[in-house]
Amino acid sequence: AGSAGCVLADRLSGSGKFKVLLIEAGPTDNRFWVKTPIGYGMTFHDETINWAYHTIPETGLGNRQLYWPRGKILGGSSSINALVYHHGQPADYDDWAAAGNPGWDYHAIKPVYDGFEDIIRAETQPLRRDKLTVSDVADEYHPLKSHFFAMADEMGLHSETACKLDGEGIYPYFITTRKGQRCSSSKAFLTSARARPNLTIMTESMATRIETAEGRAVAVHVM
Repeated sequence: AGSAGCVLADRLSGSGKFKVLLIEAGPTDNRFWVKTPIGYGMTFHDETINWAYHTIPETGLGNRQLYWPRGKILGGSSSINALVYHHGQPADYDDWAAAGNPGWDYHAIKPVYDGFEDIIRAETQPLRRDKLTVSDVADEYHPLKSHFFAMADEMGLHSETACKLDGEGIYPYFITTRKGQRCSSSKAFLTSARARPNLTIMTESMATRIETAEGRAVAVHVM
């Protein structure tokens, strides 16, 4: 039930054609430090909601192991991350398509982004239900921001006063908040879906095995 799993559960259950079981190894996301944007400083090291992985020793880093936080909670890493929101560089998507993956170029992917995100640029703007709320908080940045941008321009690095989700440069970033609280994948896509009779959510349940028959999944084992 990570970031993508919440979206999938919403879409499948919303069709009314399927009974959907959403399995999450961690707990529900109804927690103060998860809802509070600054709370990521707490959730980054809370192993009750974080897998707290470490990489293998990296030779290029003096054989150090790097900390790799991953969400173990409804909403996955979107419930514990630092809320920064940005599209990947268009060229990266285009490279995927060029490598033999048709339909993964940025021109094809962009409508998918448009379909699930709700970009808010003013507090008076109405919210759209069942969308990932992405807030423009450029006006709330510290005054030192202007000096940083001026320095970037002096160095020949192009700066913008507004975020460009699909471009290069120096500019303010968007964050995934809704009315002052974190808008995780769970918040965005499961809030309404929970009321559907064809969606069941199991938290603190680890999927251990999927049984298949003739190439079709017929059962899932959990603990």
